[in-house]
Amino acid sequence: MANFVMPRSGGLKTALRQLGAGYLAAGHEPVLIIPGPSESDEQTDQGRVITLPGPRLPGLGGYRVLLDRSRTAAVLRSVRPDRIEVSDRSTLRWLGRWARRRHIPSMMVSHESLDGLFRLFGPDSSRRVADLLNARTAADHDRVVCTTRWAAAEFERIGARNVVRVPLGVDLDRFSPARQDPAMRRRWSAPDEVLLVHCGRLAPEKKPRRSIAALAGLRASGVPAVLVVAGDGPLRTALQSEAAARGLPVRFLGHVTDPDQLAALLATADVAIAPGPIETFGLAALESLASGTPVVVSSQSALPEVIGEAGLAVPGDGPAYADAIQTLLSHPERARRAAARHQAERFPWSAAAAGFLAAHHAPVYRK
Repeated sequence: MANFVMPRSGGLKTALRQLGAGYLAAGHEPVLIIPGPSESDEQTDQGRVITLPGPRLPGLGGYRVLLDRSRTAAVLRSVRPDRIEVSDRSTLRWLGRWARRRHIPSMMVSHESLDGLFRLFGPDSSRRVADLLNARTAADHDRVVCTTRWAAAEFERIGARNVVRVPLGVDLDRFSPARQDPAMRRRWSAPDEVLLVHCGRLAPEKKPRRSIAALAGLRASGVPAVLVVAGDGPLRTALQSEAAARGLPVRFLGHVTDPDQLAALLATADVAIAPGPIETFGLAALESLASGTPVVVSSQSALPEVIGEAGLAVPGDGPAYADAIQTLLSHPERARRAAARHQAERFPWSAAAAGFLAAHHAPVYRK
């Protein structure tokens, strides 16, 4: 069960698809229930996908939610699940109690940090609110899966004893250094220019202005850099205006719907920037590493755990990112690209699916 699934792209959509395919390969019958503009029920390569009508949330770039509890519960009863996995700690938390009344094991996957969200947008007392909501989440479900130590910290702080850590994964075949595309580099940068990429939703919590600030800092110090932004969101218009007003070479691609085009972009870039301060894992950063491209990330997020020695983690809102990019570029290209790929190879999707099945106490029937 999941809310806030973008129809075209996004980390949650990728995780749901890959985990479903892994469950199917292990001999299970996965069923994914998500919101959409209309009702549908289809068999896919990730298992059965049921879409129920859900309204758009205004101002969030197209996200929909399942708000009709009676309809959702009726579909669940018809599916007759052995286990329930929930990917929404807000509007779907009631499913834990629903499952417990029916003696069905339930697992909540923590894809976001309430601590982090409240730190960015909440009042000074927000940590107490986050602790209360997290305690309820842990109490309502048999297990809570967190993808990193950073993500698990807000549950461990309140003494939750049912937290399991399982990292997500990356498609190591699609995202590969072999996807480098000289024609794409010529399209977006001159031969002597550094090609930067920012891949992610253009929303306040993702802090995309940090990438533009990094570009400005590099150019101010004499580094001929350009920035390609793959992603869309409520800040796009403002960011385009800001970049144009400052005379910065930023190319906004919007949603890149062709996964092969995205893979080529990530492999062709010199450095990727993942500045979000509340990322609990960071699939886009891991896809960059798998493509052989080092990443500069926020030291406030979980991403330092994910990138290891294959990138740099920095604080602040911009200047430190420019310095980190120059540090990475000072390393021999072959060495930095090899280190990035090596780090990503620690996170195959097969290991993620196996870890999630173990958290469910679900057997593997076939390999």
